[in-house]
Amino acid sequence: MASSAEGDVGTVAELARVLQWGFEELSLNKLATSLGASEQALRLMISIFLGYPLALFYRHYLFYKDSYLIHLFHAFTGLSIAYFNFGNQLFHSLLCIVLQFLILRLMGRTVTAVLTTFCFQMAYLLAGYYYTATGNYDIKWTMPHCVLTLKLIGLAVDYFDGGRAQNSLSSEQQKNAIRGVPSLLEVAGFSYFYGAFLVGPQFSMNHYMKLVQGQLTDIPGKIPNSTIPALKRLSLGLVYLVGHVLLSPHITENYLLSEDYENHSFWFRCMYMLIWGKFVLYKYVTCWLVTEGVCILTGLGFNDFDENGKAKWDACANMKVWLFETNPRFTGTIASFNTNTNAWVARYIFKRLKFLGNKELSQGLSLLFLAFWHGLHSGYLICFQMEFLIVIVERQAARLIRDSPTLSNLASITVLQPFYYLVQQTIHWLFMGYSMTAFCLFTWDKWIKVYKSIYFLGHIFFLSLLLILPYLYKAMVPRKEKLKKME
Repeated sequence: MASSAEGDVGTVAELARVLQWGFEELSLNKLATSLGASEQALRLMISIFLGYPLALFYRHYLFYKDSYLIHLFHAFTGLSIAYFNFGNQLFHSLLCIVLQFLILRLMGRTVTAVLTTFCFQMAYLLAGYYYTATGNYDIKWTMPHCVLTLKLIGLAVDYFDGGRAQNSLSSEQQKNAIRGVPSLLEVAGFSYFYGAFLVGPQFSMNHYMKLVQGQLTDIPGKIPNSTIPALKRLSLGLVYLVGHVLLSPHITENYLLSEDYENHSFWFRCMYMLIWGKFVLYKYVTCWLVTEGVCILTGLGFNDFDENGKAKWDACANMKVWLFETNPRFTGTIASFNTNTNAWVARYIFKRLKFLGNKELSQGLSLLFLAFWHGLHSGYLICFQMEFLIVIVERQAARLIRDSPTLSNLASITVLQPFYYLVQQTIHWLFMGYSMTAFCLFTWDKWIKVYKSIYFLGHIFFLSLLLILPYLYKAMVPRKEKLKKME
């Protein structure tokens, strides 16, 4: 048995050396230039797609091996990918992982450990943003580090919950609570897992440990039957990748800042923002679908069985593509886009703020956290401020239409449904593009220039509705309907 274990360790170590050597020797600058992309972007895409051969190696050679071998494999491959993309700057993630392990061990299952983790990990991330910030979108070590920050904060909270009484936890908290004491190797494997290290998705330590223990399979005792589901998500990701490659040279945020854009009519500027706002998200959709395929292939995407006994592979889904493409409401886009990060924020921020006794305040603070988590540029604050405003107005409008007999009858006219849908989608994607303008242009001098060119239409439109809708509700909803809602 000892010789077999040593052979397995040698196999993992040799694979890591080969990967590192290949990464160091590979020159991608010329290839990236010929493709019209940056070298950093090309390295990122190669790293994401590299997850598939690594997942195949794991499935066939390590799935039911000793846990420490699997942790070593994940740690070494993740570190190699980090070195390929960021060189010696991988020490940032390594330092934070080691310090996080020490916080858990030295402070234990205490509120102090949770607060220390939150403050330290967020401060380190924000310091990274501050010292590396430019006026453009750059692929640098802070990109995977923001994913790691959420992982380590969630780890500390789950470890704290593991020391609380079962009956004091919600069912979700019981599922994620860590009862044992994770080792440094376990934390490293969890943090550097190649299917999620660069761009997500988020998953709990307990879910990762189920993978390591061979529990995440639809066929007990055998490797998961997940190849077809993984290839479906990969194929969908490739469709979005092709769409992004074909459209990105023609629909760019830089055009929003050009004189040509300013010289066009107001309606052209609005329509360009609408179309750009739709397609700018495709690069994120591509990355998440491809990495979800990696997670499914390893088994990490296994999410039990449905009522018909069919295996579900959506545990690591970051996109609900059909909902994203068809839903005409902002809340639908929020529910379909970056779902794992949204679920993380709901689990560890929003629900933990329940003691405030105010849902809107909890939601506002959660969005404020998300804004700073993305970066220090003012554009992030403006984007999430717009999201908060739009969601409040959309809920008020839906409530008015539902409770007003006149509006609900008008909305139920079948022949007008396509017209309503077209109007909703136009408003939806126009103001999604409006919000994304600040998100993608980062600095105030850029986004304010674009907002001026369309006369701050988004802010005026939604702030006006925020003020008007309560009066419309009073005027259009009969008193008996209001009383029913109060009962």
